[in-house]
Amino acid sequence: MTGIIEVATTPGGTRPARSNSDFTDLARRVRDAGLMRRRYGYYWTKLVSVPLAFAAAIAIFIWIGDTWWQLFTAVGFAVLFTQTAFLGHDAAHRQIFRSGRWNDWISLIVGDLFIGMSYGWWQHKHTRHHATPNQIGADPDIELPVVAVTPDRAARAKTRVMRWIMSHQGVFFFPILLLEGLSLHASSVRRVLVRERVARRPVEIAFLAVRIVGFVALVFLVLSPGVAVAFLAVELGVFGVYMGMSFAPNHKGMPLVPKGMKLDFLRRQVLMSRNIRGNRFLDVVMGGLNYQVEHHLFPSMPRPHLREAAAIIADYCRERGVRYTVTGLWQSYGIVLRYINRVGLGERDPFVCPLVEQRASLTA
Repeated sequence: MTGIIEVATTPGGTRPARSNSDFTDLARRVRDAGLMRRRYGYYWTKLVSVPLAFAAAIAIFIWIGDTWWQLFTAVGFAVLFTQTAFLGHDAAHRQIFRSGRWNDWISLIVGDLFIGMSYGWWQHKHTRHHATPNQIGADPDIELPVVAVTPDRAARAKTRVMRWIMSHQGVFFFPILLLEGLSLHASSVRRVLVRERVARRPVEIAFLAVRIVGFVALVFLVLSPGVAVAFLAVELGVFGVYMGMSFAPNHKGMPLVPKGMKLDFLRRQVLMSRNIRGNRFLDVVMGGLNYQVEHHLFPSMPRPHLREAAAIIADYCRERGVRYTVTGLWQSYGIVLRYINRVGLGERDPFVCPLVEQRASLTA
């Protein structure tokens, strides 16, 4: 999708009614279809599989020993960490259990102990993103330290080096993702060690220490220093790229919402989100994040229901004249790269919120 998205109007040329009743009607359809029910068998299978998979991966790693072939093992660990992170994401959104406490502890164990990412840090950041996707000044996911996602962020580049990087950020985007894994670990450690509020701080510190220090120690115990450094570089790099390529297509390149603009819940979530078209294999590879519209509308919907929900929600959006965006995976990456390139080159407002465009046309 490129250019400005328009929202359909009624035959008389006026804007359609926008109220919370639109989402209420949709929620009723989704509940009636049974798509909010828990999938305990699905999730218990995954929860049991995670420690078994980690134990098997570590045993294979030790058995192979000190060899450069371990770089392939590093790729396997990166994939395992990312797939496990998707499970932690589900738990954090209350998709697994009815009990919030159970979901919190699963998120802590999976996120901190198995992945090395602070649940407290991620929850604080991700909750704000879900509340205000793509809203300038509110969504932390569009305020990135290196890549400029908004024109204002590009304009704030102070040094010549940063301005040059941002003007070429379409080229650097995927290479930058190689550092995303390291950044996620560093941000997590920083969050639990500073004075900002973190629930269960002692638990998070202990889990992160076991995961990060323990994993690095294991690598250096089994491998010689040179191979160990290369192993960690490959594991962190692939982990960062995999995570980045799973999350990047979801909102980047979709319309930006001006600061302070009020939108009803349905349009706020649908118009700023993008789905990725694909088969069930892609559903597994992307951890269900390819159904971003459905996930934003119903964050607690169990992952296995998202595919069925997508058909219902797409039909409902067509009935209400709300643009529902679906693209192919590679097409989505092209959209993201073109978008950030245009932002980095200084183009103002490369995408405008469709509701802003519509209001402007009605008042002209």
